[in-house]
Amino acid sequence: MHYQHISVEPIAASLGAEVHGVDLAEVDEATEKEIRDAWSEHQVLFFRDQKISPEQHTGFARRFGELHVHPVIPSRKDEGFPEIVVLESSAEAPFVAERWHSDVTFERKPPLGSVLHGAVVPQAGGDTMWASMYAAYDGLSDAMQRLLSELRAVHDGSGFAHIANEEQKKELEKDYINTHPVIRTHPVTKRKGIFVNQTFTKKIDGMKDRESRALLKFLYDHMESPEYTCRFHWRPGSVAMWDNRCTQHRVIADNLRDRRRMERVTICGDEPY
Repeated sequence: MHYQHISVEPIAASLGAEVHGVDLAEVDEATEKEIRDAWSEHQVLFFRDQKISPEQHTGFARRFGELHVHPVIPSRKDEGFPEIVVLESSAEAPFVAERWHSDVTFERKPPLGSVLHGAVVPQAGGDTMWASMYAAYDGLSDAMQRLLSELRAVHDGSGFAHIANEEQKKELEKDYINTHPVIRTHPVTKRKGIFVNQTFTKKIDGMKDRESRALLKFLYDHMESPEYTCRFHWRPGSVAMWDNRCTQHRVIADNLRDRRRMERVTICGDEPY
C-alpha cells in the first residue's frame, strides 16, 4: 500500500508496524485515513516520540469511535478523563497483564480497539507482545475451521469483582457474562479470526467441561505460536494502537522492579458475529 502522509515499517510478517512522520496531537483527515488503512492491514500500529496530553490522547482515539469507560480499572476520572485507564506496576505493587487476552471481551459489545500511551516505562524489559487472530485462524486445518465456526464461547468478567467497590460491582454486573462466536468475522476487513482468550473465556457453550477445556487449551497453545506474533519494546512517549477484534496481547513480566505506568483509551465496538 502506498502512503503519502505517513511511512509504515512492518516489524513482523503476521502483524505489527511502526508508523513514522505523524504527530498524534495534530492529525488531519488525510493522515487519519492513511492511519486507518495501515491499521486494517497491520492490526497493531506503533508510534514513537509522541508528546500527547490527556485531551490529545482521547481526541485522537475519539476519531475512531465512541470511548469506553471501564467499570472497575482505575482511571483519570478525578481529572475529568474517565476514559483514560491507568495501568501501573512498581516494586511495591508488581503486576502486569501477562496472560494473553483481548480487552473486555466479556461485554456484549467488546471494544473495537485501544490506544495505549507509555507514560513511564522500564529502561529494559516490560515489552508487550501481540498475536494475530487472523493468522492463527488461517493456520488451522479446514476441518478445525468448520468445527469452530459452529461454536460459541462464554466470556466472564467477574474476576474484576475482587478489586471493585460496591458501586463498581453493581456496574460490572450489568454486563459481565456473554457468549460470543469462537470464530469472529471482522466487520471491516471481513477476515475471520479466533475470538477466545485465556483471561475472559470460561468455556465452550454446549460442551462438556472436559471437552471444552481440551479444545480451549489447544486454541490457546496454537494462537501463541511465534509466527503469529510480534513484540514491541517501549520507550517514553511510545504509543500503540491495536484492533481488539483480531488481535490479542500480553505483557512480558521480566521486570517488575521498575515503575511502569501505561495510560489506555479504549474505543467502543459492536456485537461479534
